[in-house]
Amino acid sequence: MQSRILYQGTAAAVAARRLKNILGPVMGKGGWTWKAHEVKLLNTSSGDTVKIGDISFQLKMPRNPELVPVKHMTGSLPQTVAQHLRWIMQKDLLGQDVFLIGPPGPLRRSIAMQYLELTKREVEYVALSRDTTETDLKQRREIRAGTAFYIDQCAVRAATQGRILVLEGLEKAERNVLPVLNNLLENREMQLEDGRFLMSAQRYDKLLEEHTKEELDAWKIVRVSEDFRVIALGLPVPRYKGNPLDPPLRSRFQARDVYYLPFKDQLEVLYSFGPNVAAERVSQLLSFATTLCSQESAGLGLPDFPVDSLPAALRVLDLFPMLSSQQLVQRLYPYEAMLGKEGRTAVENTLSRFELRDSGRHPSSMAVTKVEALSGDQQGRAAITIQVADKDITFEVPAGTRPPRPPSSSPNFISTPTHTRLLAEMMQSHLVKDMCLMGAKGCGKSVIAREFAEMLGYSIEPIMLYQDMTARDLLQQRYTLPNGDTAWRASPLVTAAQEGKLVLLDGIHRVNLGTLAVLSRLIHDRELALYDGTRLLRSDRYQALKEELQLSDQELQQRSIFPIHPSFRIVALAEPPVAGSTSQQWLGPELLTMFLFHTMKPLGVAEETAIIRAMTPNAPTEAVEQLLRLTHSLRQTNDPTAQSLASSLSTRQLLRICRRLSQYPEESIGHAVNKACLSRFLPSLARSALQKSLANCSIEDGVDPAGLQEKDLSCQVKDGVLRIGTVSAPVYNPNEKMKVPDVLFYENAQHMMLMEDILKDFLLGEHLLLVGNQGVGKNKIADRFLHLMNRPREYLQLHRDTTVQTLTLQPSVRDGIIVYEDSPLVRAVKMGHILVIDEADKAPTNVTCILKTLVESGEMILADGRRIVSDPTEAEGRPNAIAMHPDFRMLVLANRPGFPFLGNDFFGALGDIFSCHAVDNPMPQAELAMLKQYGPDVPDALLHKLVAAFGELRTMADQGTITYPYSTREVVNIVKHLQKFPDEGLANVVRNVFDFDSYNKEMREILIAALHKHGIPIGAKPSSVHLAKELSLPECRMTGYWTTNQAGNARRKLLCPTESRRIDIKGPVFLRVQGYPIERHEARALSFTEEQTHWQLPMNEVNIVCDVTTAKDAIYVATCNPVSLYAMTQRGDTIHCMELYDVFPRTISGVWQPFITVAPLGNPLEGQVVLHEEQSNTVLHLDLVTGAVRRLLLSQEREEPPPRKATNWWNSKESQENFKMCREFAQKNWLLFYKENANQLDVLDVLEGHVHTISLPINLKAVFLVAEDRWLLVESKTDKKFLLTKPMHMGAEDSGVCQLHAISEDAVSTGFGMTSGVDVTVPQEVSSDQLPSENLSTALGQKIVSPNRILSDTGTFATLVVGFPDLMSPNEVYSFKRKSPLSGGRGGDMFFGGARRTGPAKRTNCVSLLGANQVVRALPPGDVPLADIYPKDVTPPMTAAYLEVTDLNSKKVKYIPVPRSTTVSPYTSWISKVSDTDVLLASMGSGGVVTVDMGGYIRLWETGLDSLQRSLLEWRNMIGSEDGRPVQITIQRDSGLDVSSPKHGKIDLSNAPHVGGNQWAGGTGGRDTAGLGGKGGPYRLDAGHRVYQVSQAEKDAVPEEVKRAAREMAEKAFKDRLKQIQMSEYDAATYERFSGAVRRQVQSLRIILDSLQAKGKERQWLKNQALGELDDAKIIDGLTGEKAIYKRRGELEPELGTPQQKPKRLRLLADISGSMYRFNGVDGRLERSMEAVCMVMEALESYEHKFKYDIVGHSGDGFDIELVRSDKVPKNNKERLKVLKTMHAHSQFCMSGDYTLEGTEHAVKELAREEADEHFVIVLSDANLERYGISPDRFARALTCNPQVNAFAIFIGSLGDQADRLQKTLPAGRSFVAMDTKQIPQILQQIFTSTMLSSA
Repeated sequence: MQSRILYQGTAAAVAARRLKNILGPVMGKGGWTWKAHEVKLLNTSSGDTVKIGDISFQLKMPRNPELVPVKHMTGSLPQTVAQHLRWIMQKDLLGQDVFLIGPPGPLRRSIAMQYLELTKREVEYVALSRDTTETDLKQRREIRAGTAFYIDQCAVRAATQGRILVLEGLEKAERNVLPVLNNLLENREMQLEDGRFLMSAQRYDKLLEEHTKEELDAWKIVRVSEDFRVIALGLPVPRYKGNPLDPPLRSRFQARDVYYLPFKDQLEVLYSFGPNVAAERVSQLLSFATTLCSQESAGLGLPDFPVDSLPAALRVLDLFPMLSSQQLVQRLYPYEAMLGKEGRTAVENTLSRFELRDSGRHPSSMAVTKVEALSGDQQGRAAITIQVADKDITFEVPAGTRPPRPPSSSPNFISTPTHTRLLAEMMQSHLVKDMCLMGAKGCGKSVIAREFAEMLGYSIEPIMLYQDMTARDLLQQRYTLPNGDTAWRASPLVTAAQEGKLVLLDGIHRVNLGTLAVLSRLIHDRELALYDGTRLLRSDRYQALKEELQLSDQELQQRSIFPIHPSFRIVALAEPPVAGSTSQQWLGPELLTMFLFHTMKPLGVAEETAIIRAMTPNAPTEAVEQLLRLTHSLRQTNDPTAQSLASSLSTRQLLRICRRLSQYPEESIGHAVNKACLSRFLPSLARSALQKSLANCSIEDGVDPAGLQEKDLSCQVKDGVLRIGTVSAPVYNPNEKMKVPDVLFYENAQHMMLMEDILKDFLLGEHLLLVGNQGVGKNKIADRFLHLMNRPREYLQLHRDTTVQTLTLQPSVRDGIIVYEDSPLVRAVKMGHILVIDEADKAPTNVTCILKTLVESGEMILADGRRIVSDPTEAEGRPNAIAMHPDFRMLVLANRPGFPFLGNDFFGALGDIFSCHAVDNPMPQAELAMLKQYGPDVPDALLHKLVAAFGELRTMADQGTITYPYSTREVVNIVKHLQKFPDEGLANVVRNVFDFDSYNKEMREILIAALHKHGIPIGAKPSSVHLAKELSLPECRMTGYWTTNQAGNARRKLLCPTESRRIDIKGPVFLRVQGYPIERHEARALSFTEEQTHWQLPMNEVNIVCDVTTAKDAIYVATCNPVSLYAMTQRGDTIHCMELYDVFPRTISGVWQPFITVAPLGNPLEGQVVLHEEQSNTVLHLDLVTGAVRRLLLSQEREEPPPRKATNWWNSKESQENFKMCREFAQKNWLLFYKENANQLDVLDVLEGHVHTISLPINLKAVFLVAEDRWLLVESKTDKKFLLTKPMHMGAEDSGVCQLHAISEDAVSTGFGMTSGVDVTVPQEVSSDQLPSENLSTALGQKIVSPNRILSDTGTFATLVVGFPDLMSPNEVYSFKRKSPLSGGRGGDMFFGGARRTGPAKRTNCVSLLGANQVVRALPPGDVPLADIYPKDVTPPMTAAYLEVTDLNSKKVKYIPVPRSTTVSPYTSWISKVSDTDVLLASMGSGGVVTVDMGGYIRLWETGLDSLQRSLLEWRNMIGSEDGRPVQITIQRDSGLDVSSPKHGKIDLSNAPHVGGNQWAGGTGGRDTAGLGGKGGPYRLDAGHRVYQVSQAEKDAVPEEVKRAAREMAEKAFKDRLKQIQMSEYDAATYERFSGAVRRQVQSLRIILDSLQAKGKERQWLKNQALGELDDAKIIDGLTGEKAIYKRRGELEPELGTPQQKPKRLRLLADISGSMYRFNGVDGRLERSMEAVCMVMEALESYEHKFKYDIVGHSGDGFDIELVRSDKVPKNNKERLKVLKTMHAHSQFCMSGDYTLEGTEHAVKELAREEADEHFVIVLSDANLERYGISPDRFARALTCNPQVNAFAIFIGSLGDQADRLQKTLPAGRSFVAMDTKQIPQILQQIFTSTMLSSA
């Protein structure tokens, strides 16, 4: 009897053990006492016996010895392992199945295999995954020669042959798969699909006693061998991820906990691996590992340390003792990449505890210096020399079949220190184990892996992993042979393993863990069992097996056993895990045991610069520097928004930008960055953060729109060359002409620019991605582009159900053989077509990501085993390789990410491998030009309205006010409709687009308001014309004569001396001209009135408007408190404003009130004005373009200082005389100045810079320039009139020729020689030109041609002086007299107690419109005959004034009410000095006027009758002619019956209605007989049958009582609801005030929340179903007759052990300090904050499971005043109102002081402690930080002090630019300034949508 004892012993044994090349990472432990169990192998005559301790087991000869595991026993067996083996043997003898449970790692498997090797048992190994089905365990059908056969699978094979079934990964299998085995485990029985029945050995043997074997075979009963056992290996599930064990299944196993080896044993093993490593260091490493596997560390949420990888690490340390332990730990356990902040701290503390931390020294440099291939028997290995800190270390590693390449000799790999070091580290890891490279996308992982492979001469096998990849896709797939038999094809991974290639598993972060687990045995043991029964063994085990069994390779292959090539290696690529995230934390304990990890840090600035310089040597240096400065500034912040931007600027993207810049150096970087980040579609916060970063790096943004106009944007094809803009490309010559798209395309500048941009990228060889909203023309542009390039296109439309298979191949079955049809993608690759992928965001990103390898490396594996390769030389020798055509390109179209498209974020997943272009709606001009081509006959005015309205809707969509982004497609459809049916009104046609929104009340209100604003009268009826009522004028009477005295004494005719001199000019001073956008509202939306449009000036509330004047279409408005000038045009978009505050300092207590008059100058000084202040006689010349201000000094003596009297200004009854300016001829660039009651005129010639002074013999009261050379003067006191004539050109030499003529006014003689006395009055206004003769004739009622002037005064409606001023003969005066003269002055209305009048107002507000023959005045209501205008029972509206329009053509007068201004300055008496009414008036064009009210509201009015009629016609056309007429349906058909001669027909005496029949007269719709609507009857005859019709109006009117009932019902329900929550109606109204203000925001937030919730609940495909849709991947299984080949949509249960989805946590920190209450009166800040709080409460109502929120106040009383607790949120309006009331009351009564900073810090700290998915703090504050001495950067630190908490601050605008300064210092996108408190709710909504909801 010979016995072999295996135990640890002599030194020789130790040495022998060391010499063995032990690759198995799991070793036993040594050092146990002799009492231990020995494992003995006894050879006796009855057969061998194995004895473990006291238990012995009889061995049998295996039938298939090749299935017995070999070389799993290690030289020494640690004691623990021996005990486990002994226990398994006990169970084996009992015939029980065992379950080895324990932490992840190969230990459990190796113990099982050791036992099998000891007991010489054959193994059936199966790795379970989530794709394992019943067929994988029991029987699978295969087709042989057209018939389906059942092939036994592992469980059945093991049972019948007496093998041992090893099931690994029970927690991975789906829930109901394993119960298939229940009966087999318990009773050793199983019913098979093919009708056989497995029966336990005892029962079978009993039956054999009674029946023969033939009988049992006939009954299909099969004996289960008594040697059959099951060994299951699994993880404990509550702690690890997976499905828990089914109780019935669990009860059938005996469990054994296989924990890591005890410390001492493990230490022994490690010593053996690292003999050169200091023992202390080994024990420190092991202690660290053990600590991290303890229960406590699991409590911290740290994954287990992969103890099983320690031996590998020690082998590296053994060679490189100088390596730092911390770095080594990082390779095994990359804690920096995978743990959150707390986890990292915990690990680092543990490292320090065991003295493993680096002591702050820099890692020594490391580089691979030499690679040489070894020859001879060392084939497939290479010697690597690594230089570590001047020391060379050489070692051998596996290598590929190609010759290795010396390091850094590749032309397209630029080496940097970081990368050389990384490659050296990878070489070290390569020595011992497979690796995983982790790094952000686009940082060069694939490049490094390729370089690594080339250095070692490896062939690469890239395998792109995707999310729903199955274990089958990884290992083996089924296919059919040409004769229809089914077979298995090895996957690229398996062939690579046999051929010794380097496999790149790209994207292991995407794949389900359960799928990857299939590989764990391949990675740990280099063994693999495939579906068709093939086994792959590690090469040394294969050799051992071969020698032991004396078999040749051939024979082993027949038994389907193959070796795995020793050089085979796996390099996995992954993006770093996201700590704390449920979905992206992929790096768990199981994966940790599989690989050594290398993290690719993002490159430093210097290295990245070096790479970019080397790759794109021509790129402009400065541009590259700016680009990198920007990128690194974004990468270094810990702000998540900036981080996400930085991910769009990966190294790959930067290289792309630089390649482009080197080709087109003149392009702006801002444009490139915006394109790469797709900034057009970023949430508003991220966009502002990007703009701020760009500004910080001094990169100017984008192109100026002015530059667009000049660029040449045409495109043409000439001589086979296409030119777009400045870029040209040769036109392609395709084989398949019919695939070139041809599309109707109207060119416009913006799309041409985009196509030029696309062409640039296309020529650089990029694949393109176009992202935009719906309907902006992505497809059109793509097709047009391909059409111009003449490129054939293949088209793929993606959708929800797109799978990887459908993207590449379509399987179908023909004659029982599976055939694959190429998809458009494969066709495009083969033929070199352009592949257009539409709606790319609709497919799951896990599907589209397989495009990555195709775009990046030009490789892709297809489902039928073929592969696409980019290099045609590689494709030559290989039958199944498709070479990629060099012309192949991809053009991907996608909607923008985010709401409301809610597609998948294609851009986020794959954006950086494409060149991205944002496609936007065309700019207004471009869109207009395009629409003109669609609708050449549609009036321009309509197109302008449409473009403007849609432009506004789009901005609203961008701001998030409305959810649907209205696009060009909608406008084009409207225009097409209008082009075809021009009679239909615009208002009806736009409903084609907006009826979608007609049921959403809030949305509808927004839309209608926006459309009305731009004058689209949606909802108006043709009858709603509300023009003012016309009253008749009194008759026109001749009232007297004016005679200009020429002869007579010298008193009557006076010569006036003149003198001229140059004027002095002071200045210029340049003031800032600010531009404000005009919010123009069209007034004719719902009804047609005289008012055309109106808009508000951006002026301060206390300011007073004191003048308005117009020039052509420009409008100028002057204000006097402070003095400023506003200029705008009638149709323009901006208001230019100059504040002249510095020129006219505002005076204390209003002693001096400046009063300004404006005169706009004419050509060549257009756009310049002269400003005159009448008390100080200041004359300023302003240039509104440059902002230059010059002061013109008219007289030598100083200007008079403003009078400062001690008396209050209102008591000085007109004591001071004022200077006046006459500006009638300002267009001719000359003005006249005079002082009241003085006797000289100053004529200023602005162009020549002269002033001419005319001295007069009379004192002046008023001057009217009735013509350029004739002026009407009025003498003061007497009111006598004089006419001054002067030569046209006033030079100094002929001075003294100005003549003054007195005018005598005579009454008409009334007969009897009596003359009625003439009242001498001062006219209010005299026209400076004459009425056209036809107007004069109509006015006077007689045909007359004569010079004339219209004169207006208080006593008449209008006065005509015929013959004045040119004819010297007596001029006739005709007037339309009023009943009573105008009183002037305001009535006792409003706030003026009529008392303090200070003489007449300064502005008369009277203009004559000569073209329209009208005089328009603005009158106070007191001067208006209200009784005539309004019926008795109607109260007249509150108005600012009435416009009295006297029309001399129609002899009518009408009064148009001007609406009240919303705000009025508190300086009421000052206003009353300016004007009698609250408006000022100026003429606008020939048929209209412009008014400005005191609140700065400008309105344009159309008064001329002709223009009103024209406008009314247009307006009616816009509404459309849907009058009440019913629509008739007529079908014209040839009835085929000839018309016999017409006849009257019989008359039916009963007069019943007849329809048709050709005999009755008076029928309807007959033939030949008389009747209505017939065919060929002689005449219409109506026998009086009513065709009853409800008129349109009647249909529209719902009966009044129905409306009333509805109203009452609503009111009752409202009252009941109030009663239910005990809220008074007053309270309800109060609450409504806050809630109503934010209803729109609440609505849109809730819409977004709803849709995100819906998206989160989106169902997934469940595979392996017995019913549903056929799963393409399972077609073959279907052929063979399997059942579970369907897939269906269902809710995916979350895996057990995955962390729960936690709600997001929000804290709103509201400012309720005293200052909020104090300043509430000024800007309503407290109320706005209350609205914001109300908005949060309402928007998040019923989303408590998603958002846990609380609201805390801060004030002088403290920084955490509780308003809403997160566990007790208000449920109804009453509770919400209570919160608002608390806020209000608190701020009223609290102490002063500011705790913004403390409140913020406290909130951030407190929230960080809570468990949540994400944390948000929003601070509302009116913090005047500087006043409380808080520096902004301290506040910035408070906002960003914890990266887990996103904190935002909203400041309520404070003094001056303080808030803006603050915003500049605070981090981008984190702080907002609400200068207007109305923005607070909007800002809050922005924060919500762009952060919280982006990932909800």
